[in-house]
Amino acid sequence: MKIPFAVIILAGALAVSGCAQKGLRVLQKPGTGPDEFLILPTKPLSAPESYSSLPAPTPGGSNLTDVNPQAEAVAALGGKPGALVPVSGVPSGDAALVTASSRYGVQAGVRETLAQEDAKFRHRNRHLGRIKIVPVDRYEQLYRKQSIDPFAVSDQFRRAGAATPSSPPEDGS
Repeated sequence: MKIPFAVIILAGALAVSGCAQKGLRVLQKPGTGPDEFLILPTKPLSAPESYSSLPAPTPGGSNLTDVNPQAEAVAALGGKPGALVPVSGVPSGDAALVTASSRYGVQAGVRETLAQEDAKFRHRNRHLGRIKIVPVDRYEQLYRKQSIDPFAVSDQFRRAGAATPSSPPEDGS
C-alpha cells in the first residue's frame, strides 16, 4: 500500500505544529481550572509575647496570621503599609499626585469598560475562517494596526529637534 506524498507532508506539518511555544500571547482563556493566584499562604502560628495584650476576639474579624497582600506588597516595595488611607487606599504621601492626575475627573469602572471594549474588538476581528497550517501570533494579527513603529517615532522626534536616546539598529543586529 502506497501513501500519497501530500498526506505524508500534511501529517508532518500537523505533528510539528504541536511543538509551537505560544507564550503569553494566547488570547483565549485557558479553561475553567483552578486559579493558582487565589491561593494565599498563611503565616506560621506563633505564641504571643503576652496573652493579656491580645485584642478581644471579633466574630468574622481578621486574625494576626491572616495574609494582607496589599500591605505586604507595599512593604516589599519599600513603602509604609500603615500609611494607607482606609477609604480610598491611596498612601497619604501620594494624595497630591492622585489629586493632580484626577483633576479632570475619573471615569468610574474604567478597567471593566476597557475589558469589555477589548473583548468586543477581539470578537469582531477574530480569524476563525482562516485555517493556518503553521502557528501564527494571533495577538500580533489583531493589534497590528494599533502598534507603533519605535524607529519611525524616534526619527520623527529627532527631526523635530527633540533629544532622543540611542536605539539599536533596525535590522536587529
